[in-house]
Amino acid sequence: MTFNFDNPLIRERAYSGQFGLERETLRVDASGALAQTAHPFGEDESITRDFCENQVEIITPPEESPAAVVRSLGALHARAVRQLLPRNEGAEYLWPFSNPPRISGEDEIPIARFAGNLTPKMTYRQYLAQKYGKRKMLFCGIHCNFSFDDELLKAGFEESGEEDFARYKNAVYLSLAGRLAEYGWLIVYLTAASSVSDSSLFDDASAGGQYASARCGDSGYWNPFVPVFDYTDIEAYTESIWRYIKEGAIVSPSELYYPIRLKPKGENRLDHLRDNGVNHIELRMLDVNPLTPEGIFEKDIAFIQLLILYLMSSEDGAPDENAQKIAVRNFQQAARYDDGAVTVLNPDVPGSAKGIKEAAAEILSDMRVFFVSLSAPWNVFDVLAYQENKLLDEQNRYAVKIREIYGDNFTAKGLALTKQYAEKVMTQAI
Repeated sequence: MTFNFDNPLIRERAYSGQFGLERETLRVDASGALAQTAHPFGEDESITRDFCENQVEIITPPEESPAAVVRSLGALHARAVRQLLPRNEGAEYLWPFSNPPRISGEDEIPIARFAGNLTPKMTYRQYLAQKYGKRKMLFCGIHCNFSFDDELLKAGFEESGEEDFARYKNAVYLSLAGRLAEYGWLIVYLTAASSVSDSSLFDDASAGGQYASARCGDSGYWNPFVPVFDYTDIEAYTESIWRYIKEGAIVSPSELYYPIRLKPKGENRLDHLRDNGVNHIELRMLDVNPLTPEGIFEKDIAFIQLLILYLMSSEDGAPDENAQKIAVRNFQQAARYDDGAVTVLNPDVPGSAKGIKEAAAEILSDMRVFFVSLSAPWNVFDVLAYQENKLLDEQNRYAVKIREIYGDNFTAKGLALTKQYAEKVMTQAI
């Protein structure tokens, strides 16, 4: 499934779409320790919690552009900061890194508390804590949700020859999910921003030094098996996930720690996805970037959209089992810090290995040629140049910058940045 960019309407609507962000972040006290207080935001659906009672999740509404969704995230972040600072039991802050501050022990990591003595949500989190360990659950990231413009999809459907729009739409997102599985390592490589960690995070105190993105690396958020999906249609796709539940490998679709998810509208359940179809795609491989208060740069979100459009111009088929296993390997390799020693594999060429910087440069070059052919607006090339500059000078890599600034005294320096960002919020006009 591809888009025909020779179609004037598809070309016109290509840069439209909807964007949503979900940012995870840890609450810390004035000393930089994990907060032990109850979740202070009540039933606010925009500021909720994830695994831990002190792990805040900020959720934006859908917005029409990368700029708008970053503004929305910034406004919600500011609202949370203002609510935390004046609390009677002591000021608290939002930690601006994917990796947590110093942890004295797992007793310091409270599982999220919900109404009732033992709700299903609590039981599930206790299961996760036992299976994966609490420390791993402290990793925070940003999930980027994207949906295509409806007019673009309708234009594609009209010339596709398909008879059912819902099945066409599902096929578009399934095709995109398969391609992003193979090319998503590029997003990890270009946005990795968790290259520093406290020695208490890993059993091996030096382990964190291996990673540009600790949460995407082989010690991060992954299942103990490599999932393989069937992208034939939405029924086959959901059944391939149900298989892992039936086999006891996971207990819920939420436990499938994969960088890409297809989501239905409303409650995220597999039967809803199968019956109601795909509403949007969720990309889960983005670190919280401490170089900006919002945790993510607008140009990185814009690049994700450009990569999606580029991939939807390709005739590549759905990845087979071998290609999907190679894809996970490439994701984990792209999360390593020393990019000079990292290679990515091409599943179509057995035994192939190419340096990650060379492979990334080739894709960015192909993307530039593609968007020239579309006579794309100038800001498209500005976004591509921003990513290309990360390859031309390693000082433009977020992971390198962050390690240089926070590589020693991580918790102390991180706390100083935390308070600096909070002070900035408090001095801004509401």
